[in-house]
Amino acid sequence: MRRLKPFLRKAEKNLRKYALPVAFLSGLLIAGLVAVIIPKIQFPTTLSFPSLTGANYAEVGELTGVTWSFQEYSTYFQKLAEKKGAEYAFEVLKRAPLANGTDLHLLGHVVGDMLYEQEGIEGIKTCTPDFRNACSHSVVIGILNKEGEGSLPKIVETCKEAPGGRGAYSMCFHGLGHGVLAFTGYNLERAVNMCKGAGTPDNQNREYIECVGGTIMEMIAGVHDPIAWASQKDTYFKESDPLSPCNADFMPDEVRGICYVHLTPHLFTAAGGNLGNIDAVIFPKAFSYCSLIPESERGLRSACYSGFGKEFTVIAQGRDVRNMGATPEPALKNVRDWCGAAGNAYGEGSCHSSALASLFWGGENNPDASFTYCAIGEGVFKDECYTQLAQHIRYYLEGKPEGKKLCARLPEEYQNRCNVASSQTR
Repeated sequence: MRRLKPFLRKAEKNLRKYALPVAFLSGLLIAGLVAVIIPKIQFPTTLSFPSLTGANYAEVGELTGVTWSFQEYSTYFQKLAEKKGAEYAFEVLKRAPLANGTDLHLLGHVVGDMLYEQEGIEGIKTCTPDFRNACSHSVVIGILNKEGEGSLPKIVETCKEAPGGRGAYSMCFHGLGHGVLAFTGYNLERAVNMCKGAGTPDNQNREYIECVGGTIMEMIAGVHDPIAWASQKDTYFKESDPLSPCNADFMPDEVRGICYVHLTPHLFTAAGGNLGNIDAVIFPKAFSYCSLIPESERGLRSACYSGFGKEFTVIAQGRDVRNMGATPEPALKNVRDWCGAAGNAYGEGSCHSSALASLFWGGENNPDASFTYCAIGEGVFKDECYTQLAQHIRYYLEGKPEGKKLCARLPEEYQNRCNVASSQTR
């Protein structure tokens, strides 16, 4: 097993290069693959909603035992946001026991759209990281739709106001990518070029890369304009080439990696899977498409394999992303088994790395599932997991009391790596 370590460490290095800083993966959702059109609702100029202080959220009881379709839930939360305010609707969405398999991230978009309608740009200040940052996604998409391409500098400043840790800013631009693709009529080449305008030198153009990641997820899903998407999707997804559009000539080299990270749901369908009810039997075939990437492009192969880990964590939770950090051990064992379907140590290591990043979510999630995921690992994969977890803690929780507490939870041999780095400057 020791001979595998150099390969896995290189996989982790490539994951950092092609995904997010310290492998904080964006999007991370097979959720969002339900195509719906969210109707525009007009509001009066002055809005007055009940205070959240002391609210008992009676709607949680109303939704208990209900098994609606996504569109029915969408309509319910739109009306609730109209009646009592989007902030209130978000609180209900956090608590309601919705039907298994319901896309909670996309429902977060629905309520986030309402928040932008009601509060405009100021709504970003109440956008918590809940539902995988769906709220901030909606706000920046709203700005783009209202003000056009010239609003990109304003969007950059707005994303700086997104509540949360170091990852919240990057996630904001992933959401922008969804809107950019819809804004361009699902012309992916134009959307990628437009995303370049969001990049800033101070952040090594991370905004640009995350934005492109959002365009790829949107190109797979067609959420924001299903009609325009239907007319363009076959331009980019080819039955004879499952890696398209990531290997297309128009795709800049600097964003090919993030493209492969978000291509995974398409690889599921290329392997014969049904995104509404994924069967693990198709995982080996879906993984096999990553091996079509030339050996000389190992970083891109790692990005392709890593995309599976982020999807597996969400599948294991029945797409309920409200408490990923509390994913139970049996579900986490499923994720580890599914990553093993990569069929090689390099691919499996990349898959595990992104699964851990999804569970830790930049320190925004309950950390319990991250520690459990490492504890149930075996051999070199267990070592790499704890090493990566120490990196996550020191990067996202540097100088914070909770960071020190999490470092102390690591096995003793990893604590020094976590604690020493946590005292360094960024």
